[in-house]
Amino acid sequence: MMNLRVFYPITDHLLSRRNTMNPTEHHVVVLGATNKPERYANQAIRLLQEKGYSNITPVHPKLAESEGLPVVNTLADVKQPVDTLTLYVGTARLAPMADTIVALHPGRVIFNPGTESPPLQKALDQAGIPWEEACTLVLLRTGQF
Repeated sequence: MMNLRVFYPITDHLLSRRNTMNPTEHHVVVLGATNKPERYANQAIRLLQEKGYSNITPVHPKLAESEGLPVVNTLADVKQPVDTLTLYVGTARLAPMADTIVALHPGRVIFNPGTESPPLQKALDQAGIPWEEACTLVLLRTGQF
């Protein structure tokens, strides 16, 4: 039987870092933040806060605040290294952001349901940035974030 760690050393490293990183040290960027409590992006921010994540940067082009957190208007405004970028914008809006997302060089990108973007996923692969199609809310609730 093959040892998958040989083929996936980056993933293995990220999983071990993720599992040992203190939530207060983990910088999460939520692209597509909103003030609407029924929206998944807003629920993700609240659940991150409930789970002890205090280093959260919401991104929205027009908002000033979301769930008590200051909002940056573009990804280019994010100045601190990003451990996780979680996506809550439609596929059509993601493709034009591919270069900016790659330049941000997050530790991983989560494509929440409805945000899947083959062009962006290909750009991330080429840049060596791990990504996954998953639900941030489920990952948080099941201890897999």
